[in-house]
Amino acid sequence: MPKTALVTGASRGIGAACAQALAQAGYAVIACYHTGQKEAESVCEKILQAGGECAVYGMDVADSAQAQAAAQFAIARYGRIDLLVNSAGIAHFSLASETTDQEWRRVFSVNMDGVFYMCRAVMPDMIARKSGCILNIGSMWGEVGASCESAYSASKAAVIGYTRALAKELGPSGIRVNCISPGLIDTEMNRMLSSADKAAVVEETPLGRMGTPQDVAQLAVFLAQDRFITGQVIGVNGGLVI
Repeated sequence: MPKTALVTGASRGIGAACAQALAQAGYAVIACYHTGQKEAESVCEKILQAGGECAVYGMDVADSAQAQAAAQFAIARYGRIDLLVNSAGIAHFSLASETTDQEWRRVFSVNMDGVFYMCRAVMPDMIARKSGCILNIGSMWGEVGASCESAYSASKAAVIGYTRALAKELGPSGIRVNCISPGLIDTEMNRMLSSADKAAVVEETPLGRMGTPQDVAQLAVFLAQDRFITGQVIGVNGGLVI
């Protein structure tokens, strides 16, 4: 039986790249999606065509019961969960003074509550086996903050704090918890930025380009292996934030 990876936000962008890279590394993948069913099915089909193992599962990470159900689905299908990749996330652009209660709450419900719900859902299985790995996808803006992205920056900062705390709590059970902190990545989320805005960030980036979802996925595969690394926030940002 191959190791099993449950990946949220797997229908597109970083989540899709992680799902495919992990499948190539030998993981059976549960590709979770919220609204992108066709896209998730396409990701899964590519994995199956390449000889990998994959199943799709529709859910909303912001719903605690659905998070529990996703973990139960993975265990029922594959017997265990070896790796959780929390990639589901949403962005929000507005002045802090104009951000509504509903907008603030929605960003946190997906970006932070979703991470908490998914981690809590997989913990019992991992703790019982004294083995497992959790990778939370943060953001460089959670480290340094971004103007007009206060809700997003704050939610990703919360993910970083939660990752560090959870790593200390679960370490004695043999479970590693790390945060991957991407910079400007060429994904659908960032395509709402103007060409000028993207060019300005690229100009400040030492490596002189946007990152790709595959750049992040390569690190996810590395961290998924049994290494003496936990509680870390590792940037994939081309040197923009160090």
